Amino acid sequence: MRSKVEFLADESVDQQIVSRLRKGGHTVFDVAEMHPGISDQLVLKEVNERGMLLLTADKDFGELVFRQGQLTRGVILIRLAGLSQQIKVETVSAALQQHGGELQGSFSVISPGAVRIRKSFLLSIRVSESP
Repeated sequence: MRSKVEFLADESVDQQIVSRLRKGGHTVFDVAEMHPGISDQLVLKEVNERGMLLLTADKDFGELVFRQGQLTRGVILIRLAGLSQQIKVETVSAALQQHGGELQGSFSVISPGAVRIRKSFLLSIRVSESP
């Protein structure tokens, strides 16, 4: 049974990855389907307001989190350039299955042969729900 963690995939994430994760039982919202063209700051606002983890292949989110101090519930950076679509999909799916419980509140990087998880200062407050 999957955890209740939800993901927001930004526009840099391959559609095949989004589809595979959904088929595997993950709840994945897709910026390309919901709000194409929104800024990275608005993407972070969306994940924070909804309590989701961000899936991205855009290194700019590392800049926002570490250098500019933007808070987030968790970022998963996919660094699999140059690999086939099938290998990317399988790698991301396996990483989420193996490390799912460790990803919240961390900045994680999925790269060929490794998943680096950096737990730190990321947002861990509860967002109040609307009445």
